[in-house]
Amino acid sequence: MANAAIVGGGPAGLSAALFLQKNGVDTTVFDTDGTWMHKAHLFNYPGVGSQDGSAYMETLRSQVDSFGVDREQGEEVTDVAAGDDFTVTTSDEEFEADYLVLATGANRDLAEELGCDFTEEDVVDVDVDMETSVADAYATGAMVRAEEWQAVISAGDGAAAALNILSKEKGENFHDFDTPADADATFVEMSEE
Repeated sequence: MANAAIVGGGPAGLSAALFLQKNGVDTTVFDTDGTWMHKAHLFNYPGVGSQDGSAYMETLRSQVDSFGVDREQGEEVTDVAAGDDFTVTTSDEEFEADYLVLATGANRDLAEELGCDFTEEDVVDVDVDMETSVADAYATGAMVRAEEWQAVISAGDGAAAALNILSKEKGENFHDFDTPADADATFVEMSEE
């Protein structure tokens, strides 16, 4: 089974984690809880009338946890390297992954260390699926945008990266579209675990 490492636990990273784990890609998220969401209050996020950013993050973390994402909470990534697989290094250990999603907000240091191309605006250059110039490495959110720093945009970037990874794994365009019957079956399955 394929696996993915996600560096960053804000809306982009957790959105990617949710889509990937839910659809059979083992996912590990490295989250230092440095998200800007702790300074935010959401009024402009579809489906959320009004919510404190920290409360939203707790809801999102609970959701990814319910699907079995391995969240390495408080674990800072110190290096990433590309080879046959990606190597993600923390102060304690190294992790290997088939795919890498960088979701570190405006901090682009790991993308630079990885050798990703940058644009003239000094943001990470990605295609429409959020893939960087390094194959199977994705960048999301504020690291790929000069000014459009919104939680809902970042979450969409994470979802786009995840769907591209899933399409590669399935060998065809993949769509994560649930129906009420799917939701009922998922709820029953999760309740039994």
